[in-house]
Amino acid sequence: MFLVNRQDEYGEPLDERDAALLGAEGAQSVVRYLSTRANHRVTPLMTLPKMAENLGVTAVHVKDEGQRLGLGSFKALGGAYVVSLLVAEEASRRLGRTVGFANLAETDVRAVAASMTFACATDGNHGRSVAQGAELVGARAVIFIHAGVSEARADAIAKFGAEIRRVSGNYDDSVAEAARVANANGWIVLSDTSWEGYERIPGLVMQGYTAIAREALEQMDSVPTHVFIQAGVGGIAAALAGYFALTLGEMRPKLIVVEPDRAACIVAAAIAGHPVKVAHGEPTIMAMLECYVASPVAWRVLSRAADAFMSVDEDDALAIMRRLARPDGNDPAVVAGESGGVGLAGLVKAAGDVELRAALALDGNSRVLVVNTEGATDPALYERLVGRPPAEVAMQRAG
Repeated sequence: MFLVNRQDEYGEPLDERDAALLGAEGAQSVVRYLSTRANHRVTPLMTLPKMAENLGVTAVHVKDEGQRLGLGSFKALGGAYVVSLLVAEEASRRLGRTVGFANLAETDVRAVAASMTFACATDGNHGRSVAQGAELVGARAVIFIHAGVSEARADAIAKFGAEIRRVSGNYDDSVAEAARVANANGWIVLSDTSWEGYERIPGLVMQGYTAIAREALEQMDSVPTHVFIQAGVGGIAAALAGYFALTLGEMRPKLIVVEPDRAACIVAAAIAGHPVKVAHGEPTIMAMLECYVASPVAWRVLSRAADAFMSVDEDDALAIMRRLARPDGNDPAVVAGESGGVGLAGLVKAAGDVELRAALALDGNSRVLVVNTEGATDPALYERLVGRPPAEVAMQRAG
């Protein structure tokens, strides 16, 4: 499935709300936060010259978020960041002084944090980030997971001291339950998807993800011509689309959103012109992207700053995991989870189709950026799917 953005129908530039969230000033807030994290390291940007040759482009760059803040996923930049930001805001209000990220370890600030409970729904990675953020500042976290979340991913969340509550149904069901219980108990809902009347926090989660785009531009010799980025509810795609549009203007790359065929809610929004709920069908292997309705905040950005929308199938996702684990030529090995390489799978699909190449102006001069959004967040599942343990793949890369 492929659709070029009908920007003549959507028509407007990013509005002031999104410009404040996703531009250079918003990204600078994330920089200040990351400067206080002891384990923060700029994640690597790798080049895959053999893959670029095979695909008929100049360069393929992979920003590897599988090494982000010890969580193995880009989500580490969202939930934990917003937990810290909201604690700092609440402590400033209660203590009558300005509290910043650098003050979060102070005794009186931690006392404020201890009275706060953060709740969210998750497929795994966002919940880990919220749980880690709560543990770091001394707050409480209650994480809602749906029936399809593996025990390994549940255990990875619980190790940060969060309370886990399993919900029947799918991700959307867990989102609704998290909001219901949190509202009944006076907890803070820290969702990475938005709905009517609930936009600020999901927008701030997206703001956290702008660090990826900011770092990538600093690491590249020149601005990419194309970005293929995966989407669940659309948060990371909107963060990159917004940041590039706001900071690069007419020099921004073409941005192509890639989703699972079985959960293509952004494509559905593009067809309808607004978020719509797609039918629940057979589960997708791309578990972290299995979302059935686009976040309105993310769609507001993508409708104006994305250039095309496409989907890939189960075989595409599995093939790219294996291809990254057993690279051609001298390309480095990359540990990419089931959802991690979906943007790259989109590039491979587009590069192999004459009509898609033409529609995207993808040619021998193209410099493409993709993001490995997660490593092996479920190592046992990764080994079953790829046929190699993630540690072995990582060792090959290090060698």
